[in-house]
Amino acid sequence: MSLKEVKHWVFDMDGTLTVAVHDFAAIRVALAIPPEDDILTHLAALPADEAAAKHAWLLEHERDLALGSTPATGAVELVRDLHARGYRLGILTRNARELAHVTLQAIGLADCFAVDDVLGRDEAPPKPHPGGLLKLADAWDVPASAMVMVGDYRFDLDCGRAAGARTVLVNLPENPWPELTDWHAKDCVELQRMLLA
Repeated sequence: MSLKEVKHWVFDMDGTLTVAVHDFAAIRVALAIPPEDDILTHLAALPADEAAAKHAWLLEHERDLALGSTPATGAVELVRDLHARGYRLGILTRNARELAHVTLQAIGLADCFAVDDVLGRDEAPPKPHPGGLLKLADAWDVPASAMVMVGDYRFDLDCGRAAGARTVLVNLPENPWPELTDWHAKDCVELQRMLLA
């Protein structure tokens, strides 16, 4: 299947459609999480009270970042192009769904995504788990193999592979994970060009 034939696109949010601004090292320090630990996995293993307090802090921190979101190079044009073609578009983020909607509003793309097609960490297991992609495939009534997962990090690619979807790596000049990547574009401008080629 060529990229042009894929009509069901799922995007990661931070660093993919937006300029990455999360300082994960600082977040780990603020929440007393060891530097080598995945933030969401660490929080999931905490006692309920402590986890709730740290999730609340994280949500407020991320809300400030979401409100100030700026689109990644070419992201708005790419998504608008796909939307104009009538393609089905979704978001799968490790962020909270409500903040994904805030972010989409901030970068001017809220009208391109159906509300229910935006999945956050409470609607699906966090990537790299494939559950969110499979949930969208089910909702859209398509096999995962008819979808593409677009992201800027290994978790996005691992998620796509585990679900049986195609994968696109964007916003990295080099591809450190060629075995997980079906297509690589240095940014969304190049990705849109690949659709027109």
